[in-house]
Amino acid sequence: MGQPSPARNAPDARRGDAWWRSAVIYQVYVRSFADGDGDGTGDLAGVRSRLPYLAELGVDALWFNPWYLSPMKDGGYDVADYRAVDPAFGTLAEAEKLIAEARELGIRTIVDIVPNHVSDQHPWFRAARAAAPGAPERELFHFRPGRGERGELPPNDWTSQFGGPAWTRLPDGDWYLHLFAPEQPDLDWAHPAVRQEHEDILRFWFERGVAGVRIDSAALLIKDPRLPDFTEGRDPHPYVDRDELHDVYRSWRRVADEYGGVFVGEVWLPDSERFARYLRPDELHSAFNFAFMACPWDADRLRTAIDDTLAEHAPVGAPATWVLCNHDVTRTVTRYGREDTGFDFATKAFGTPTDLALGTRRARAAALLSLALPGAVYLYQGEELGLPEAGIPVDRIQDPMHFRSGGTDPGRDGCRVPLPWTAGAPYAGFGSREEPWLPQPAGWTEYAVDRQEGDPGSMLALYRRAIRLRPVFGDAPLTWLPAPEGVLAFARADGATCVVNLSDAPAPLPGHTELLLASGPLDDRGRLPQDTAVWLRA
Repeated sequence: MGQPSPARNAPDARRGDAWWRSAVIYQVYVRSFADGDGDGTGDLAGVRSRLPYLAELGVDALWFNPWYLSPMKDGGYDVADYRAVDPAFGTLAEAEKLIAEARELGIRTIVDIVPNHVSDQHPWFRAARAAAPGAPERELFHFRPGRGERGELPPNDWTSQFGGPAWTRLPDGDWYLHLFAPEQPDLDWAHPAVRQEHEDILRFWFERGVAGVRIDSAALLIKDPRLPDFTEGRDPHPYVDRDELHDVYRSWRRVADEYGGVFVGEVWLPDSERFARYLRPDELHSAFNFAFMACPWDADRLRTAIDDTLAEHAPVGAPATWVLCNHDVTRTVTRYGREDTGFDFATKAFGTPTDLALGTRRARAAALLSLALPGAVYLYQGEELGLPEAGIPVDRIQDPMHFRSGGTDPGRDGCRVPLPWTAGAPYAGFGSREEPWLPQPAGWTEYAVDRQEGDPGSMLALYRRAIRLRPVFGDAPLTWLPAPEGVLAFARADGATCVVNLSDAPAPLPGHTELLLASGPLDDRGRLPQDTAVWLRA
């Protein structure tokens, strides 16, 4: 395994190393990254074999979606055992090797923790389901009698994040709460055993050398104990952003500080003041910036999203995070090639027209924009290859969002298709024996890593150069520069400048001594074309 991480045996002596404040963090969806044993499912052996690729890309850390034992009813976000790796992905010993081998290449590891719920196959829920109504085993979850004359109605009117009711009834008459799929029962965070178990899980992984934890659905854990019906505009919300949550994350922070670990929270909140509370010095280190990710390709709206993000982080001194896509969101190339270039789960639909050439040009410019901003950048696997959203045949869709919508939502599988590595190999080099768990669409090989490595104009080449050059921006704050309408221009350290043209006409470049990098060629008069970005040295 090589030398163990300092976190394995003792608190991290380099606790003052705030690497996470400006890191490029690569999101690995293990199931679709690389298949080491050829069975059609990505695994830890596949990731280990591709660590040199990730080192060459230049990323600072890897964030892994859940690799734990799971029935995979929601892509691993239904966890049956946090201390075991799912056999489809490998073993705990392999995870430890991966963490150590990545660290030897200068790459840290962030694991995903899902505290809101567990799998219905988790030992706790299996015991609760086997117990009688009112039994102590059920106190770890939200079990309630139903309403109506015979308890035939759910305890309240809450709806699942995946559509449909948030309650399922057992044969004994009790109902249990699940804000996601019925196979994902919500834990009751008022119970001390739930809190203790998660602190123990954090220690388990920190002691195995992980550098950080991403917290799934971080604002949903605490429920109003009365479980009232939902009323639009109710303050406080019965299960989103409850004040009691901050006690949970303060206790987690004390655990992380023992090991020098860091947290990034998945916090979807429209109120910037409420959002910033999670980033106070004794709570989470950072949180995802969804306003920027969902923002349309529009200069004014992007500038507002950037300004608002930096403003909401400033009072607590936390770094911003920038992300264009993740495992839940329509891929950037596809989204930016549509009439509606923003992202909203409610508007996803089959058959949306897309101009991939336009989307690719904008995605290249967006890559330079996001990598030039102050803070950390999260890069979802395949974005560096310019992968579009894949159309999945209806009979191959696995995402519960599709089924819970009655078949109207295409689901999230289109951004989870296995990566293409080698154009001439079976299944584009993802694995050589079995067809991948999701089908790769026709033409997928044109995005293969081996093809892009030989093309200096490829998306992969652009990302590699950009990540390598990114330190020119330093730790300096952002200063907006005068620019024509529809053009974003800002400077940072030592005159390093980013200019992005979102207008419908070429734009002159500001004065500069060197053109460091461009997302596309300038026109014959040296101007910046539409949907193109450059990095300059002033």
